[in-house]
Amino acid sequence: MNAILPKLSVWVAALWWGSLTTVGFYVVPMLFANLPTSAMAGQMAAKLFAVQTWIAVVGGLLLLLSSRSEAEHPQVARLQEALVWIVAGMLLALLSELAVAPRIIARDNLRLWHSVGTGLYVFQWICAGLTFRKLVAKAN
Repeated sequence: MNAILPKLSVWVAALWWGSLTTVGFYVVPMLFANLPTSAMAGQMAAKLFAVQTWIAVVGGLLLLLSSRSEAEHPQVARLQEALVWIVAGMLLALLSELAVAPRIIARDNLRLWHSVGTGLYVFQWICAGLTFRKLVAKAN
């Protein structure tokens, strides 16, 4: 079990960071470039970002649970340095989904809330990337 947790943690962090990268920087821009209307692209993007939020939350919870298991075995405690980034990324994902997304969907001051949502997404991407980087460095 000691050897599995660090490797599993790296894979979970890779999934989190990779899915953020894929959805936010490739898929959603392609929607806006290729769907007939911005409204259609926005509706699909909202669905993708909602799924992305739950990937972040579930992945973050798995990483936190893994860190708790590893804390019982100090010789393999690899997540301790990444905990702040994991929690911050999860909070950013939830804040985006529960506070910002409803305002974007309602088209309430769209420019402001879209900018806030983009900023939160980029900061979440950074948190996931730092988590992944720390876990890869610790696993080697």
